Amino acid sequence: MTDFTAISRSQEYLSFRSTVPHRRVVVDSSGEKEWALYDAGPRSVRCPLICLPPASGTADVFFKQILTLSSLGYRVISVEYPVYWTYSEWTDGFRKLLDFLHLDKVHLFGASLGGFLAQKFCEMTCKSPRVHSIILCNAFSDTSVFQQTATSSAFWMMPAFVLKKMIMNNFNTDIVDADIADSIDFMVERLESMGRNELASRLTLNCVDSYVEPQKLHDVPITIIDVFDDCALSQPVKDELYKCYPDAKRAHLKSGGNFPYLCRSADVNLYLQIHLRQFLGTRYSAIDSKYLTEEDLEACNLVSTPSTLTSPANL
Repeated sequence: MTDFTAISRSQEYLSFRSTVPHRRVVVDSSGEKEWALYDAGPRSVRCPLICLPPASGTADVFFKQILTLSSLGYRVISVEYPVYWTYSEWTDGFRKLLDFLHLDKVHLFGASLGGFLAQKFCEMTCKSPRVHSIILCNAFSDTSVFQQTATSSAFWMMPAFVLKKMIMNNFNTDIVDADIADSIDFMVERLESMGRNELASRLTLNCVDSYVEPQKLHDVPITIIDVFDDCALSQPVKDELYKCYPDAKRAHLKSGGNFPYLCRSADVNLYLQIHLRQFLGTRYSAIDSKYLTEEDLEACNLVSTPSTLTSPANL
């Protein structure tokens, strides 16, 4: 794939591609289910942050989180999932990936579909927990909001251009903010790199009739990151997610569109650090302790994260 967008030609992205290996891991005996991933940061960290992309995203869409957080001592893994048609298959595959990486517990950062899958994985493994905490970005808890449940069973036979159009219809093209516009261009470029089966499976997982059972996540620390400007999710969808997790920390961005982790990465990275700070000094820390000074540890022990966070611009 030839990269033409401003982000894919940026020095930051080129540095990422030249320094962080792109690994491929086969998790099934038939050799058909191949996960792609980027794994950066200290391997001594046994409870890393794992990033799950949206339906239109590949593993590299979180390159700004990987570069920044790994430089601070966090271990960050971004994954790209193979073709799965059901949540049970996806859950089984992701569990096998964690086993392959020798990870007992993880923190999940999921965007849109990635956020829904993070919740489903936590729900479906609640009897043998593998998720220690979750950060949701522009996420949802019920697939019926997309009003495609009746046709989702036919996605597998649709041509690629129809599937791409379905996804791109959720992209706001009336953008004046240059950073948001660049993030959309980059995501369209990632979308163009996907095959028909990949697109069909992701749209199926995104739209097949399903919802999260929040009571099975009641003891999991959750932070919800939302934007105030236009994105693919309506306010009622966001409110429904809040109702599912009334005790979740809330982190709001004044703007960021569908992909704030690309166009507002500094703010998102700050919120990720605030969320992960509560686990310092435990076996579930996502950062290697050798990267922290005594002052850092003392400060973190004194911090009590509020139940409602404000925009980093107002902190």
